[in-house]
Amino acid sequence: MKKILTLLLSALPLMALSLGETPPPVTIKGDQGGKIDDSPWSSTMLKEKVHVLFYVDPDEKDTNNALSEALKAKAFDRTHYGSVAIINLAATWMPNFAIESKLKKKQEKYPDTVYVKDKEKILVKQWGIADDSSDILLFDKSGRLLYLYEGKLDENEITKVIRLIEVNL
Repeated sequence: MKKILTLLLSALPLMALSLGETPPPVTIKGDQGGKIDDSPWSSTMLKEKVHVLFYVDPDEKDTNNALSEALKAKAFDRTHYGSVAIINLAATWMPNFAIESKLKKKQEKYPDTVYVKDKEKILVKQWGIADDSSDILLFDKSGRLLYLYEGKLDENEITKVIRLIEVNL
């Protein structure tokens, strides 16, 4: 019984995220992934601007396009607003090289968005966010979590995200 309990506890994420708190720092680098240019990405970069973070299974890449379009239409001032797209490469059957090639093209098309490859489900393991999903996280200028949604946002949720960004800019 003790072994089963230990096994179950070890499968739980190290820390679940809480609204209003700054998540524990996470770095994705080397064999784990990193930015498109292979430099490390750290969650400590989610400061000084309001940031929206998309954590996406490539199989769910279109799930929250409506939010992406709404954000694009708002054209928030990039000196106060940032966006990050972290692709959960371990959540798909698609080969990494094919996804990485598409990400490089997206990075060229959307240079203001930081694209990150997560090859080992780092945010799933360390922050406890949903795997095999499209997760939306919003952070204030100090890096505190303002919003977390797992799955497809409806119009009400999209409006809520836009308002939170506007209030915190």
